[in-house]
Parts: sequence; structure tokens; C-alpha cells
Amino acid sequence: MQDPASIDPEGGISRNRWAILLTVATVLLTAGFLFFFYAYPHLKMGPEQPIPFSHRLHAGHKNIQCQFCHPYVGRSKHPGLPAVEKCLYCHNYIIANHLWIKKEHEYFNTRTPTPWKKVYYLPEHVLFNHQRHILKDLACQECHGKVEAQDRLAGERFKMGFCIGCHRERGANIGCWLACHS
Repeated sequence: MQDPASIDPEGGISRNRWAILLTVATVLLTAGFLFFFYAYPHLKMGPEQPIPFSHRLHAGHKNIQCQFCHPYVGRSKHPGLPAVEKCLYCHNYIIANHLWIKKEHEYFNTRTPTPWKKVYYLPEHVLFNHQRHILKDLACQECHGKVEAQDRLAGERFKMGFCIGCHRERGANIGCWLACHS
């Protein structure tokens, strides 16, 4: 039996130091790879929609105006989501046999609205009026970003600072109850 005082106190640690460091580095690199490969691309994406709709194609390449699909944006508090009939207005003739267009036909035939998922969120106590902003000639991109460059919208949870900054920049009303809160 060996005397405990004769054992090198650093010997066990120094022999294992490189193995431990290599293991930790491998775990960190693997976790980093998995994050950037799987999670990172989706961090700035909104929810997956029931029909993969490309704003880049429709609003960008085809130059379809926002108000065509969001019909109430100029006259209501809510922009409105496109009805199935609106999609089929074009897609009865354009790529009518595409898998996703057939899915739209299913919604139409069963009189079911397309179950679009919400992408932009405001706190419940905030009353945002799209009509006021459209009448002041604010472009949709000022709040929603360059939707015409996105296939799947990034989505946003709007916070008060964003709105206050914009109102101050434009000299708009920042009175709490008169401007935004109901």
C-alpha cells in the first residue's frame, strides 16, 4: 500500500486535464453546431402557416399591393386576412393543380376559412388603428419590415418603445389614452 503523502496531488488532474478539456470542447462545439443549424434560422421566423405563403413572391416579385390581400387595412382597426376566395381569385388559373392550391380548394369546398396563424402581436390593452396610419401615408414596411423580401414572415411582438419612438420622430400624439390605450 502506498503512502497517501507520496502521491502527486496534481498528477491525477494533469493526466485527465486534456481529456476533460477535449470532452468539454466537443460538447460545446456540438451544442453550438446544433443551435446554429436547427434553431438559429428559425429565431426570426414567425409561425409556420397552413399554406406556405411567400410574401417575397407575391408582394415582391409579383408586386401585389398589401391592400389586395389585407382588404380592411385602409378602413378598419384590423387589416383583415385574405379569404380563401381571394387566393383562388388568381389561383383558379395560376398553378391551379399545385398541392397547396388544392389545399386552398379543400378549404373553399368545405366553406372553411384558411386557418392563418397570427404573426404580429400587440399587448391586449393597446388599440392600434391601421386606418389612421395608412391615411398618414405610412408604408406597411415601416412597422412590418421588408415583407416583400421574406418568404415566411419574421413576426414581431411590438412593444411600447417602438411606437413611442416612431410617434416622437414624426411629432404624432403620445398621449396614452388618446393615442393607443383603450
